[in-house]
Amino acid sequence: MEIMDDRHGNQSTMMINQLPTDEWYAAIGDNTLADAIQDRLMHNSHRLQLTGESMRKIIVDLTDGEHLD
Repeated sequence: MEIMDDRHGNQSTMMINQLPTDEWYAAIGDNTLADAIQDRLMHNSHRLQLTGESMRKIIVDLTDGEHLD
């Protein structure tokens, strides 16, 4: 929360998360705090929802001698 307060309105912040925002309340455990964090993150934000295969799955399928370029 302190990080978001410091950066809110002053600097760009990129956040990458695998937990959907509607599940943040349970994960954070304090609805007021979750609302405050989401308000600072979502206001004037650009949200990108990515689709496709997990990179972890793709990397695990490679053998030790192969690399992603």
